Amino acid sequence: MMRSLWTAASGMTSQQFFVDSISHNLSNVNTTGFKRGRVEFQSLLYQTMRRADLDPANMTGRPVNLQVGLGSAPVAVSRVFSQGNLQRTDITTDFAIDGGGFFTVLRNADPEEIAYTRDGSFNLSPVAGGLMLSTNLGFPVLGVDGAPIIIPDDVAWQNVVVDETGAIWSATADAMDDTGFQIQISQFPNPQGLEAVGGNLFLPTVAAGVPLVQGVDDVLIPGRVLQGVLEMSNVNIAEEMVDMIRAHRAYDLNARAITTSDEMLQSANQLKR
Repeated sequence: MMRSLWTAASGMTSQQFFVDSISHNLSNVNTTGFKRGRVEFQSLLYQTMRRADLDPANMTGRPVNLQVGLGSAPVAVSRVFSQGNLQRTDITTDFAIDGGGFFTVLRNADPEEIAYTRDGSFNLSPVAGGLMLSTNLGFPVLGVDGAPIIIPDDVAWQNVVVDETGAIWSATADAMDDTGFQIQISQFPNPQGLEAVGGNLFLPTVAAGVPLVQGVDDVLIPGRVLQGVLEMSNVNIAEEMVDMIRAHRAYDLNARAITTSDEMLQSANQLKR
């Protein structure tokens, strides 16, 4: 069997995976805080038919190897955490991070499971004692103390102001009163290692490293918290369309290689006739 059949087949499979990733990016072009994925490929094993064995002393031998590759395969989907466009909504429960970092939410209370998101389209959930800041899925947004942010009943949310550090203030006629709450913004040494689990959420992993909290760990370059603003998806439609055309052309060429190999095999089989 000709190597080209298997090699081209691996190329077709790789390009199909590439299109799958592009489709996912395009489907989330309007998803708040979405970060596009970039597929990375690697070459497969090489078959060495003759090794280089140059003898510099006698100036003899072969200076290069005779090798043939056996195709390609996707090895990773890297998340691109570039800043998305900031869109003003003037809704007081909408937040965006200008810079690095993630909002911290409680995905599960028992056992405790912390998740992270760039989607700051929050809501207010009535709970005992006040209003709790939560995600669209009802997960509590955590403060720097690791507890849910619950604005007490005696503080009207329409008077709440959140500064660029995430600190929550209550505006009165005379002054700005500190409520004692601050939205927790966490950063990771390697955000590429975070695990996407849907719902605009990421889970921490060993590869991502230990989360660092702004305002607690001074080594960070802090991201700014903006109230009344949302971060849009960082998917660039033009770039995705170019990638789709490129994947389509590569898929066609690999399919043509299989067709050519098949025709060559047919010609070889006909030689005995």
